[in-house]
Amino acid sequence: MVKITDVARRAGVSPSTVSYALSGKRPISEETRRRVETAIRELGYRPHAGARALASSKSNVLALVIPLRAGIHVPVVMQFAVAAVTTARAHDHDVLLLTQEEGEEGLRRVADTAMVDALIVMDVQLQDPRLPLLRSLDRPSVLIGFPAEPDGLTCIDLDFKAAGEACVEHLVRLGHRVVALVGSPPEVYVRQTAFAQRLVQGFTAAADRHRLVSAVHPCETGPGAARRIAEQLLREQPALTGVVVHNEPLLEPLVDAFEQLGLRVPGDLSVVAVCPDELAASARVPVTSIALPSAEVGARAVELLMHKLGGKSAPEATLLPPRLTERASTAPRTA
Repeated sequence: MVKITDVARRAGVSPSTVSYALSGKRPISEETRRRVETAIRELGYRPHAGARALASSKSNVLALVIPLRAGIHVPVVMQFAVAAVTTARAHDHDVLLLTQEEGEEGLRRVADTAMVDALIVMDVQLQDPRLPLLRSLDRPSVLIGFPAEPDGLTCIDLDFKAAGEACVEHLVRLGHRVVALVGSPPEVYVRQTAFAQRLVQGFTAAADRHRLVSAVHPCETGPGAARRIAEQLLREQPALTGVVVHNEPLLEPLVDAFEQLGLRVPGDLSVVAVCPDELAASARVPVTSIALPSAEVGARAVELLMHKLGGKSAPEATLLPPRLTERASTAPRTA
């Protein structure tokens, strides 16, 4: 590992002079500064984060705020996190992961201690109590998710309302007239989590527009949940032929449950999901799906922050259009 003494030796100066060049604590001549910078570049020296912070008044750290609340599907959340961390490293930034449910107090604690230069906030609610603080901070932020009032904030996400509509439109094209949405766990809706609420809005709007018989059912993910919701759906909607699933852990168990109850997928029942592509494609019956672009959203959230940290303008709203891929789980209605 290259040390500050190695840089000093290459530049022909003392280690304290190298430290001054990094921290800016004392003035040094331009010629000396150039020699130090050349030595750093040639040796590949990476100064301690504290020294960089002193020199630039920046920590080169981003906060990624992911409160791991009840109902969160951690594997999908981690896809966002990995993409954000990878992209941040490409910009010479590290990521501080905040997973506790601390709300506004946690954000203020991190911001007030100058631990981070900027924040990415996930699991956004329609009426999110963190928003007034985020609007007032002197550090830029990006939200992965759209609150009810996004003015003055920078937000990015899949267009979940359009995704809900696209699922219904696909089923309508195949002739289905009785449909249901099997959604996220109930606590996700109780919190008014934005992505889940917006998908319901899109599903309901499209079903109403086409005069379909429709229903929305939040669903737990524990043992037996798939069988219970399948039985409930068939009891309440005996003519059901189309199901939209927005609950990743429940996808395959739900298809299995319907088949155990005598419905073939897609012969008797068509299934569409909003989930990661790899999950839909690898199912026993490959599922027609709208991709959850977690890697793209995580990476683009960091890019938006980099624009803001660099003093450049960034769009307030970035909605990624839904992309539906047809697979074996959907077919024209037969009766």
